[in-house]
Amino acid sequence: MTANEGSAECFVCRKHRDRGSLMPGGPVAEDDLVLVSHAVTPEALGREGTRAYLGHLIVEPRRHAPGLADLTDMEARSVGLWSTLASRALRDVAGAEHVYAAVIGDAVPHLHVQLTPRFPGTPREYWWTRVKDWPDARRGDAAEIAVLVRKLHAYLAARKD
Repeated sequence: MTANEGSAECFVCRKHRDRGSLMPGGPVAEDDLVLVSHAVTPEALGREGTRAYLGHLIVEPRRHAPGLADLTDMEARSVGLWSTLASRALRDVAGAEHVYAAVIGDAVPHLHVQLTPRFPGTPREYWWTRVKDWPDARRGDAAEIAVLVRKLHAYLAARKD
C-alpha cells in the first residue's frame, strides 16, 4: 500500500480535511507539511461531561503516511521540529515538567506523534503510560481545550522563524 492509499477513510486525513469539532480551538500549529492539534476523539466530545487530558498534543504529517519510514526527508524534519516546539510550548505555557513523546500507530494507520505532558505533582506511579489515569490529572472539555490551544498557538506563532 502506498502512503496515499486508503486516506479517504483515514480518521486523521478526515480530521485535517474537515477540522471543525475534531479540533477544538483549531490547530495548535501548522505548516505545509505538518499539523499539530490537541488530542480528542469525536466520540468523547459528543458525550455530556466528557473531559480530555489537557495538553495531549498530536503532531501529524498532512500527507497520509502510515509510519515514520513513510515520511519524506522534509516531512521528517518538520515532524521533528514541531514535536520539539510543541513540547517547549507545553513546558512554557501549560507548565509541564516533562513531555512524553510516542509513536504507536496501532489504532490509526496515519503517523501521529503523541506528546503527553506530565504536570508537577503527578505521583510517580502515574508517570509515562499512566499519566492520564491519575484521578487528579488536568482535564478539560472542548471549551477548556480551545483556551489552551489558543495560548499554545499564540506562543508558537510568536516564536516561529
